[in-house]
Amino acid sequence: MTVNVLTPKDITKKVVNREELFILDVRNESDFNDWKIEGENFEYLNVPYFELLDGVEEITGEIPTNKVVLVVCAKEGSSVMVAEMLSEAGLNVSYLKGGMKAWSEYLEPVKIGDLNDGGEIYQFVRIGKGCLSYMVLSEGEAAVIDSTRITDIYIDFAKSKGTKITHVFDTHLHADHISGGRTIAEKTGATYWLPPKDATEVTFVYQPLEHGNDVAIGNTTINFATLYSPGHTIGSSSFIVDRKYLLSGDILFINSIGRPDLAGKAEDWVADLRTTLYKRYRELSEDLIVLPAHFMMIDEMNEDGSVAEKLGGLFAKNHGLNINDENEFRKLVTKNLPPQPNAYQEIRETNMGKINPNLEKQREMEIGPNRCAVR
Repeated sequence: MTVNVLTPKDITKKVVNREELFILDVRNESDFNDWKIEGENFEYLNVPYFELLDGVEEITGEIPTNKVVLVVCAKEGSSVMVAEMLSEAGLNVSYLKGGMKAWSEYLEPVKIGDLNDGGEIYQFVRIGKGCLSYMVLSEGEAAVIDSTRITDIYIDFAKSKGTKITHVFDTHLHADHISGGRTIAEKTGATYWLPPKDATEVTFVYQPLEHGNDVAIGNTTINFATLYSPGHTIGSSSFIVDRKYLLSGDILFINSIGRPDLAGKAEDWVADLRTTLYKRYRELSEDLIVLPAHFMMIDEMNEDGSVAEKLGGLFAKNHGLNINDENEFRKLVTKNLPPQPNAYQEIRETNMGKINPNLEKQREMEIGPNRCAVR
């Protein structure tokens, strides 16, 4: 039998289309339990590859013959070996090109909509990591918001649209992934914006992003109305784009809310988080389309692969927005929290410019799921 190769893009399509897939994950059990490829109709079998070195006979009966079968490992090599063994046993299987490393780094651009004066807004879905970033394009110019460290995709995408990146924003100092903001700015000559309250320890030059900033993109009336929205960090800011889209950073997600503990300030920032969600956001139009910087689960994705919902819909169904008792709210966001992101302190220091790890170290630091939320 022939061993097939599936790319992260191929698997992303299966996730979005809710297709069936059987995944044989040959990483260690702890790695699999911590983080795996998720899909609504995916089935899993986890058998570490070292248990298969002497043959795959014991698991061939557990591999379906009526579904696409994908063998997954950390970097590809082990999955190729196991896939070849299964193929020799008469099974039709595929392996994931680049393994979980490639899955973690793949970004899928999804068009969110057209803007009032002729521009467009796109969401870049880093499906394996749960990160969401954005590009606003208008009149030959583009702005990138909450970019990942995989920067070429934004630069190449802007070029394909005939635009030049002129502004790069981070809604806050990220702790779960390494920002590509400075790198994009250096490569394109764009202005890099960062909330100054999050930037007291940074080692580089930036443009302070403060409440009331309006930054025009192109020659149209598309502006960024900046809304100070602390709670996840002390400087967290939201953007209202084109009076239609609310880019909420890590403050508000589709099924959850931001956690306040990634700088060791949980008790101090609870009040800020509640004020942002229960006062500042309540004063906004419920027709704004919320575009968060992360998602937790595949079921937060829409049919087109986007992660977005009207603010009014979130007020109706998001548990974190409907806790009347302040003590109960405080308990939710400070007690029994999920594990903190892998290497989050090192990630913060990297985003401050204090350390400059090499590419392999950056990949290692980011391994694992999104852990910016509580629900």
